[in-house]
Amino acid sequence: MTVKPYRVGSFEFKSRLFVGTGKYETFEQMTDCLEASGCQVVTVAIRRDVLDANGSAKQGNILDHLDTNRYTILPNTAGCFSAKDAIRSAKLSRELLDGMGNPGSTWVKLEVLADKKTLLPDPIGTLEATKTLVELGFEVLVYTNDDPILARRLKDAGAVSVMPAGAPIGSGQGILNTNNMLICLEYLKEGDPDYPVIIDAGVGTASDVTVAMELGADGVLLNTGIASAKDPIRMATAMNHAITAGRLACLAGRIPRKRYATASSPIEGVIHSA
Repeated sequence: MTVKPYRVGSFEFKSRLFVGTGKYETFEQMTDCLEASGCQVVTVAIRRDVLDANGSAKQGNILDHLDTNRYTILPNTAGCFSAKDAIRSAKLSRELLDGMGNPGSTWVKLEVLADKKTLLPDPIGTLEATKTLVELGFEVLVYTNDDPILARRLKDAGAVSVMPAGAPIGSGQGILNTNNMLICLEYLKEGDPDYPVIIDAGVGTASDVTVAMELGADGVLLNTGIASAKDPIRMATAMNHAITAGRLACLAGRIPRKRYATASSPIEGVIHSA
């Protein structure tokens, strides 16, 4: 089967699975999982994993363990609780990756969190930071809650991709509100069917990824679902298959749900013996 590429901002990919780089036991496990997942984009919390690396606590710089010829690095502003902090983190990421000659240094996954207990997005800070970063020339992929109205405003603010959360970060609950997610997809793709919508956060297992793709999402971003699984490499492989299966099912179109049975073989015209 020929896999058709899709675009996110100025970048083009075939894999629709974005994978994070946190929570792995070792860098070797991380690289094995990334390979098994088939992903082309990996997210890195630059401030935490690069600027703060001291060569001992985490075996050195995480970027030393990522093949930038194979993966596009998507820096994120994880751990930021204000628009000001997120904007500063994005600028630091761009400076660092520019210096390394990384082609993804113009884009950023924006997170502005509301509090440490829920890790839910701060809608006001998120919208403010999106507008500022777009003005600064960033291609912003923005993490948000599953509010269709806010999703549409973030797109209008210039985000190259809106990334509604399926569930709270790391919760493993899957897609909690499919109705809201469907409305988000409707609003974001209205008049622009190729606009990329990536469902982010809360994925626990492969079936969650398949559900997200069957709803019509263009991709899924996950980390904990793989890194914290009992067998992370097997789970990464499962996620790889799930993203493909979900996409194919979405394109194929499911049968309608019915209250009563419909026979697979025709009943009419069957000759019954006396």
